[in-house]
Amino acid sequence: FISALNNINDIVFKTVDLYIESLPFAEWGIDAIKDSLHMLPFLFFIFVLIECIEYFCSDKMTQFAKYSSKTGPLAGSLLASFPQCGFSVIASTLYTKKLITKGTLIAVFLSTSDEAIPVILSYPSKMYLIVPIILTKVAIGIIAGYLIDFLLDQFKNSNSEEKIDITEVDEGCCKHHIHKPRKRDLIIHPIEHTINVFIFILVITLGLNFLIHKIGGEENLGQYFMCNSVFQPIITGIAGLIPNCAISIAITLLYIKGAIGFGSVISGLCSSAGLGLLVLLKKNTPFKDTIKIILMLLGISIFLGVLIQSIYN
Repeated sequence: FISALNNINDIVFKTVDLYIESLPFAEWGIDAIKDSLHMLPFLFFIFVLIECIEYFCSDKMTQFAKYSSKTGPLAGSLLASFPQCGFSVIASTLYTKKLITKGTLIAVFLSTSDEAIPVILSYPSKMYLIVPIILTKVAIGIIAGYLIDFLLDQFKNSNSEEKIDITEVDEGCCKHHIHKPRKRDLIIHPIEHTINVFIFILVITLGLNFLIHKIGGEENLGQYFMCNSVFQPIITGIAGLIPNCAISIAITLLYIKGAIGFGSVISGLCSSAGLGLLVLLKKNTPFKDTIKIILMLLGISIFLGVLIQSIYN
């Protein structure tokens, strides 16, 4: 289906491509603009699909995570692996209300992929990268989540009478409502999200193409970014903590271009918990607990990233 959509996409953009090629820009700039524009239909289609699932299933996902009890890390990892921007926020909110364990929260953060999957789907020839990334992140989330709960002895039954305060309206990316999705968001949010991600992709692709042009080709890109170095997962892991989808986009594009290794992309995407970290910093008390969670998230991401990078080397 994606391949067929890609063929239609090439036909639709044929005239636009000819116009862009006539512009007085360098070849690397023209390629970046064309590649980014070709991703627009894919991104919009994917974000509409994601928004529909979030709209109709958000409450069920929240309640399932809330009452999952000892299956929390498993349930949280599986739900977070779905490419959406709201579940890490929901998990952080549930944690601040003591409705899920620390292990479940860490499992969600480690498994969430933010914009990585939609970006890879926009490159039909790179779709084979999705399954290894998702499976690795989910496995890490499940194992780490249960290990943390075991070590901290935090397995507790949720109080069924405790309710989520729905008067608090958490916002996801593009300022859309998460706990109270609106019908207008089914179209408005995908449009806003597509535009925002397109801008990030265009800027990052322009930068990467310019760098590739300067260093003499994609085959040299890995050396420029210390490919196969154990320091690379450390850098991507720290960068992943920045709560902005541009970071996960940049890490994913670097991996697609061959600039970073598999261990590095796993490290960066595992620590990239998106807006969930902002909610935690804003609402969780005591502050020391939030710092511990961030340090655990970063430590697990970097350690396993370095380990995977070493195995691949």
